[in-house]
Amino acid sequence: MARGKAAATNGTGNGKHLTILPSTPGHPNGKSKPILITGGAGFVGSNLAHRLLSAGHKVRLLDNLSRAGVERNLRWLMETHGDLVDIEVPDLRNLSIIKLAVKDASQVFHFAAQVAVTSSLVDPIEDFEINARGTLNLLESIRSLRNPPPLVFTSTNKVYGNLADLEFIKDGTRYAPRDLSIRERGIDEKRPLDFHSPYGCSKGAADQYVVDYARTYRIPALVFRMSCIYGPHQHGNEDQGWVAHFVIRSISGEPITIYGDGMQVRDILFIDDLVDAFLLAQQQMKKLAGSAFNIGGGSANSISLLELLDLLAELHGGDVSVRFEDWRAADQRYYVADTGKFSGLTGWQPRVGVHEGVRRLYEWMKTGDEHFTADPVGVANLSNVRSIGAAKF
Repeated sequence: MARGKAAATNGTGNGKHLTILPSTPGHPNGKSKPILITGGAGFVGSNLAHRLLSAGHKVRLLDNLSRAGVERNLRWLMETHGDLVDIEVPDLRNLSIIKLAVKDASQVFHFAAQVAVTSSLVDPIEDFEINARGTLNLLESIRSLRNPPPLVFTSTNKVYGNLADLEFIKDGTRYAPRDLSIRERGIDEKRPLDFHSPYGCSKGAADQYVVDYARTYRIPALVFRMSCIYGPHQHGNEDQGWVAHFVIRSISGEPITIYGDGMQVRDILFIDDLVDAFLLAQQQMKKLAGSAFNIGGGSANSISLLELLDLLAELHGGDVSVRFEDWRAADQRYYVADTGKFSGLTGWQPRVGVHEGVRRLYEWMKTGDEHFTADPVGVANLSNVRSIGAAKF
């Protein structure tokens, strides 16, 4: 972070994840400016918030609480960290509200989004307004400040399309690129952008706005084009958060639907490793601003759907129920991120391997299954929650 110091840095070999000390030692409870996280009650946002709050930072969460399970994440943060958590429930499309939220922020992490390809196909206008217009509102709010806070924005690997020009071979239980260099390292940032689906278009537009605002207006901002992220506090479903969704289904004994043949390959990244990357990005924003980085588990943490099913069967102590359906629109047979650009500039490397990470997620859900099977908690009796802002353009 720009105002903090690293207690443990990535790449040191000490097994610890990056921790940021309070920017004002002795005064961690509100005298320093808050760190703003949009979508802060979600899976990624709540894990980042927990790391920051644990270091004594005040954190402001913006989240409309529309996604199932986020109320539980919010309750967890409030019960753990108390008054260090400030939550507002805005409409991201309300420019005046976003300006107020950003005004005194020391840093901004922008995760709030419409996240499902399927939902974007049903209502592409709303998808655009949330993902593209909402991001532009945030950028304008940051640009209006004399000292704009540094921004980390999470984009998606969907900006590269379905990789239709690549040739694949079947290699056991997975697809593999015929190109050996891609098979070894994955997809890098030189890959031409090719937006597929309304979701890909809206996130891709936001992605490019962030890069250009850094270039044109000199605001400190960068983009993470993310692969599949997984870990505790993820309430995955069929449309988003597929690793957690598979784990939930295996524990509950419900069938898992595979669209296609199950040989699709993804690189998956454990949430703690992603949070490390976020913190390093803010720390080193001066040299990273204006860039987009592919972030994921990389080739070492790639897995096919069929291979994940085998791993879950091993953890579950028996077979999992599976059914197959037709391929879905814009699905990629293969996507593995080449993270060399970010790693080369910061020293970041994933620490948690696939088997360890999936086991940790499985055990978290197995020992606390109320997190994904209970009825919604609701927010009526949660303190510090303010519902503000209808859409205003």
